[in-house]
Amino acid sequence: MSKAMNNNEEGQAKVKDLVVLTFLADADQAKEYETLLKLNDIPAMVKEHVDAQGHSNDVAIMVPEDCLDEAHVVIESQDAYDDFYDYALEDEDDIDFDPDDLEDEY
Repeated sequence: MSKAMNNNEEGQAKVKDLVVLTFLADADQAKEYETLLKLNDIPAMVKEHVDAQGHSNDVAIMVPEDCLDEAHVVIESQDAYDDFYDYALEDEDDIDFDPDDLEDEY
């Protein structure tokens, strides 16, 4: 699963060698994805997308093209994991817990 970088690239992929994995509106989430990808040995870079008027509206996560499929799997797996726990915590809030129900009636 490890994708080693050439030493002449000094551990940082050149922008021209990278492709866009996804665009996000949230820069914090983009940084989280970048960290997640790097923890999975996928070189990643966050690049701010600026429109023609110079306004920043999206953040791109970029990876080497040969890592694109693996990066999609990592991100999708994390999203599914997050969705599962969001759902579980949401259901937990709906449970009415009464400690008196646990007492014995003897």
